[in-house]
Amino acid sequence: MVEAFTLHEDPRSGNCYKIRLTAALLGLPLATRAYDIMRGETRTPEFLARVNPNGRIPVLQIGEGSAARFLPESNAACWYLAHGSVLIPQDRFAQADMLRWMFFEQYSHEPNIATLRFWLRFVGEANLSAEQRGQMMAKRVAGCAALDLMNRHLAATAFFSGEAVTLADIALFPYTHVAEEGGFGLGDYPHILAWIARVQALPGFIPMP
Repeated sequence: MVEAFTLHEDPRSGNCYKIRLTAALLGLPLATRAYDIMRGETRTPEFLARVNPNGRIPVLQIGEGSAARFLPESNAACWYLAHGSVLIPQDRFAQADMLRWMFFEQYSHEPNIATLRFWLRFVGEANLSAEQRGQMMAKRVAGCAALDLMNRHLAATAFFSGEAVTLADIALFPYTHVAEEGGFGLGDYPHILAWIARVQALPGFIPMP
């Protein structure tokens, strides 16, 4: 029996797009339910009680009705969808190497590049708090360091964990390819630009909404 999947998402989110892209590359049907995080729609009592008590998206719903299970965290959801597929290497070291890039994305990449994109594009610089303004330079420096590391790595390999696409690429692609919305100049990173083009050329690729 084929599992039914529903993505609880805000379509503007790169973390939500990861899951959409994983499903698309694997040809998996994926229903969606949209929320507006700017309006607090993931903080309602209903959402907190049924979907995610942490009040965050994305959440991958597996199954329907009373038997449905809910899996928060984007990389965990991508792993669930891709289990047993070509997007997860079989070799033990290659699999661990893929995971280290996924951890890098959540620890060094997303907190800086995605945060600046959200602040500048959706919140607006004029609406930032004094604390947020004080963090901007540090996040820009850290984001540039992450992009530089990625660019140097991609000088020697087509994808992040070898010559074939894996979940490492899917994790890093969403916020990287829109990094200029956060004030990062991708023209400074030619190997990243070439990698972006390779990902966009994959069979089944879908653009970010």
